[in-house]
Amino acid sequence: MNTSLWADQAELGINFPKLGHSLETDICIIGAGFTGLWTAYWLTELAPQLTITILEANFAGFGASGRNGGWFSALFPSDMDKIAMSSDATSAVALQKEMNANVVRSGEVISKLGIDCGWAHEGSLNIARNKAQLNRATAEIAYWRKWGFDGSDYRFIPKSEFENKYRITNQLGAIFTPHCARIQPAKLVKGLVNELTKRGVKIFEQSPVTDFSAHQVTVNGFQVKTNWVVRATEAYTANFKKYKRDVIPVYSLMIATEPMPEAIWDEIGLHGETFADLRHLLIYGQRTADNRFAFGGRGAPYHFASKISPELDRNPKVHTEIRKVLDELFPMIKPFKTTHTWGGPLGIPRDWYARVDFDEVNQIATGGSYVGDGVGTSALAGITIAEKIAGVDSIRQHLPWINRQSKKWEYEPIRWIGANVGLRVMGIADVEERITGKPSVAAQMFSPFIGHV
Repeated sequence: MNTSLWADQAELGINFPKLGHSLETDICIIGAGFTGLWTAYWLTELAPQLTITILEANFAGFGASGRNGGWFSALFPSDMDKIAMSSDATSAVALQKEMNANVVRSGEVISKLGIDCGWAHEGSLNIARNKAQLNRATAEIAYWRKWGFDGSDYRFIPKSEFENKYRITNQLGAIFTPHCARIQPAKLVKGLVNELTKRGVKIFEQSPVTDFSAHQVTVNGFQVKTNWVVRATEAYTANFKKYKRDVIPVYSLMIATEPMPEAIWDEIGLHGETFADLRHLLIYGQRTADNRFAFGGRGAPYHFASKISPELDRNPKVHTEIRKVLDELFPMIKPFKTTHTWGGPLGIPRDWYARVDFDEVNQIATGGSYVGDGVGTSALAGITIAEKIAGVDSIRQHLPWINRQSKKWEYEPIRWIGANVGLRVMGIADVEERITGKPSVAAQMFSPFIGHV
């Protein structure tokens, strides 16, 4: 069962057996998405003597790793002020600098391994399309300057310069950062899986974990004895009763167009840059390596009791709205068809703060809570977890996302009401700002409830 354009192109599916026996292994990783795969990769680099087993409930790349927008970015879901509040200013800067370096390091690994995943390290555009968004763009540049990041990290492209290169409706300028690469994520999954199997990592698919504790994992009625457990389950963490309130699964949906001729792309101006605008209800897009638009956005509701189900991956109303937004941004593409629609859940913690946790007593490591910024962040989590297990000290072992305490989500129906009210408020805020050109009061009032300082 393919789940996205990416999965179709990479031919993701079941390639490994179910676990049909008990076994012993040095490291047992729960989840064959990016967090689990990068952890395994870096363990084979840092401690090649260790035996590694990955257990996947469906197939490698089934979750967000095979469905996302293809942004390998340095975006961290919490802002610098919030990071500094729970640590200090120096630590906040160190975390962002490591996020930036993570893009370069991961690109070097992908190149070294010869993984053909459409990697294009050409940065990202965040476009201002009304006066309120322009004010936010100006404030964001000033914010980064306050924290010591200069024009080589974030710069404002004024309207006159932007329109000489790009064609998008109503643009007033854009923030550009080089710290982002476009990828075909499912091909990256497949490339990592192929490399790990060459290195002797054992992968079992259709092997859902029902329970785990110190040095033991249960799957298909069999026991896996292990030294370290790595939980890399992201949105699917909600399927474990004892972690039900750690994250909520919130759906993000995507579309892809048919490939479009070079003449259209010459008019639009995009190459390998990813793009978004500064609205509250997030959108995100890229030009794919085969000349399509892959474009997505929020707007699907949170489903009661953290429900995750295949029928929720497609929402005709929301997918239609996403296509309308894309056509409004780039009217010249209206004649070209939508060929794929898909979606999937993101893992969102109560404080909107990604983290890596180490329970050293029970030797259980966890990486996740990425809030939709997980393609790059998962790679940083993977090397951080691998270093810890391998006993390697580095700056990554001292970053302020390690062992951060996060509040639990409220019990139902409070979290269902809150999450969906927030969705509605941000949608209304975008309409308000488009009409008035002024920052939305409603959005400002609601921001603390979605993790903003």
